[in-house]
Amino acid sequence: METYIILFLCIASFIAGFIDAIVGGGGLIQTPAALILLPNLPVASIIGTLKIPGFSGTSMATYHYLKSAKVNWKLFLVMAVISFGFAYLGSSLLNVMQNDFMKPLLFVVLLLLLLYTYFKKDFGQFHIDKLTKKQTYLYGCIICVFLGFYDGFIGPGTGSLLIMAFIAILGFDFLQANIYAKLVNLATNIGSITLFVLKGKIIWTIAIPMAICNVTGSWLGARLAISKGNGFIRIFFLIVVGLALLRFGYDVFFK
Repeated sequence: METYIILFLCIASFIAGFIDAIVGGGGLIQTPAALILLPNLPVASIIGTLKIPGFSGTSMATYHYLKSAKVNWKLFLVMAVISFGFAYLGSSLLNVMQNDFMKPLLFVVLLLLLLYTYFKKDFGQFHIDKLTKKQTYLYGCIICVFLGFYDGFIGPGTGSLLIMAFIAILGFDFLQANIYAKLVNLATNIGSITLFVLKGKIIWTIAIPMAICNVTGSWLGARLAISKGNGFIRIFFLIVVGLALLRFGYDVFFK
């Protein structure tokens, strides 16, 4: 493989790690770059390979976030197990069928999410205790069923969708939602990586240098998000969702 291809993939991975650490959605950078630069590889191999830098960068960001906030580990473990299982299921289906049919639905969801977040200025600015403990566990598990499967089957934008769901449904603020999204994303990545490793779909000569760059970007992004707080994360969230909307809009209307 040409050196310049690895170089461009590493640059994309660094940017993706930086963005993903702040508000999720790093896959919206990495995935299109890899699909363009690696046109002769099977889609399943590209997605599987990208799980390694994604997991590495998310691990770095999670480490930094955990130093700044408390986590209900019992809630996380329940959600993690569910996310792992459904991400594995989604990745299994990706090996036998295409995921294009879900893109129009995702476009509509992202559009509604963008409009809601833009007009509701206090969205995610404060933690709201609106659920009982049982409701928090129930709704958290339901979120992880759908988004765990989505991460394994489609992938890009999972972090942003998790953040939105944790804020809108569980009442978290942006920073808290970001922490739980990172933790759940680690679980979904492990589920997907397990499947792709067993299927031999990961190209390690690409995955390892991209992982190093993704970790570096995540380290910088997490430090910036923690120092700037919820207001900054909200603005970045709007930008990333807007970019995601453009990406899936192109897939839906022009492909």
